[in-house]
Amino acid sequence: MAKINIKPLADRVLIAPMAAETKTASGIYIPDTAKEKPQNGKVVAVGPGTKDEKMTVKVGDTVLYGKYAGTELKLEGADYIMMRESDILAIV
Repeated sequence: MAKINIKPLADRVLIAPMAAETKTASGIYIPDTAKEKPQNGKVVAVGPGTKDEKMTVKVGDTVLYGKYAGTELKLEGADYIMMRESDILAIV
């Protein structure tokens, strides 16, 4: 993944979402219109935190987040999601 020239502010995190599943566990292919939005991704940039909240996640972490968390962005042709660290559910 290319280095992204963006610096999130405060407690915000930039995440590259994982690709949506294209096939079910039983082998059935899922059409694009029926794919679920991915709810996990890789952290690509982290803000400095706030004086009350230190950042827990770091660049390279794989995280789980809520289905409707964050704001979707397109940077340099790739899709990303910007969200507050508090919207992240877990590091996996």
